[in-house]
Amino acid sequence: MTTQARLELRYGINPHQAPAQVLAAGERLPFRVLNGAPSAINILDALLAWNLVRELKEALGLAAAASYKHLSPAGAGLGVPLPEDLRQSYFVGETELSPVATAYARARGADRLCSFGDCTALSDVVDEAAAALLAQEVSDAVIAPGFEPAALEILKQKKRGKYLVLEADPDVELPKIERRDLLGATLEQPRNDARLTLEDLRTGIVTENRELPEEAARDLLLATIALKYTQSNSITIAAGGQLVGVGCGQQSRIHCVQLAANKAQLWHLRRSPLVQALPLREGITRPERDNAIDLYLRDEMTPKEREAWLTSFSQEPRPLSAEERADWLARLRGMSLSSDAFIPFRDSIDRAAAVGVGYVAETGGSIRDAEVIEAANEYGLLMTCTGVRLFTH
Repeated sequence: MTTQARLELRYGINPHQAPAQVLAAGERLPFRVLNGAPSAINILDALLAWNLVRELKEALGLAAAASYKHLSPAGAGLGVPLPEDLRQSYFVGETELSPVATAYARARGADRLCSFGDCTALSDVVDEAAAALLAQEVSDAVIAPGFEPAALEILKQKKRGKYLVLEADPDVELPKIERRDLLGATLEQPRNDARLTLEDLRTGIVTENRELPEEAARDLLLATIALKYTQSNSITIAAGGQLVGVGCGQQSRIHCVQLAANKAQLWHLRRSPLVQALPLREGITRPERDNAIDLYLRDEMTPKEREAWLTSFSQEPRPLSAEERADWLARLRGMSLSSDAFIPFRDSIDRAAAVGVGYVAETGGSIRDAEVIEAANEYGLLMTCTGVRLFTH
């Protein structure tokens, strides 16, 4: 008789849901705990994030990282070298970064507010450079296929020694059938093992514009793979080797597009010279700094909020004018957008084109496909139809 592996958890989804445990689908769990004590949310985020970065590494051959929160990525990045403005925007300075550390910097830098208290997944063995970046951030957990001894010692010091460190087992075979118990019913289905490739993107092009550069194709595949691990409805936008906008969990697709587009614009605004020159006060914490920058760009504060916000600066910062904002955002071009299902109306294309999207992937199959493709042609966008829906629930 086979003994089933199991792991006791601190609690389930909420603290009052205890006791809780994880049971292996096979003879062993797909991870082992190196430090800390997990809850159910830690395990859910860690396993989904790990499979996301593993799939990205297999598809693109580059180190990958994900910053994961509540069953969706706040950011994901590849080990593509950082330009100077992103180094400043991500607050890594002149630090020498390995590919896996670079991937992490990109994943964490995409949406720093949403990454607060995240679960990090890394496709490669964690080295000291990656651990040093992780050590600076407010994070709940990390999962990777291995850790250099010095890196593990760094991470064991986080959260007063309680930081959750999980070592993924890449050799555990994923089951072909998955099951979920829900309020007295058991749902059963084949695991979503759909794999799309760069060639699939190139052969599915349906627009007059058929020119898909290598970097755009890479970003489009990155955005598309991320959809498999993002709560539906979902839209992802990628640029420069990382996700820069994620809109997920909405009932309306256009709202997903708007969320992703707004986040992409905030990501781009944080790169502007005016933002990078903000007179932030010495000694403020990283979360305080991130909140101050976000409020500066949003400029939506009550008088009391503004009073507290000003304490983050050594002097009152000059406002970003509407003209400066528009000029900087006009430079945002050539982003890649992917949709986890068909785009039902042209409004999503109108919004995407307005924020600088140049490449679109969707499933196709809508009764309005012709209208959507016509809209893409009006803007000179490239659109490819994959024929594969990637809902995640």
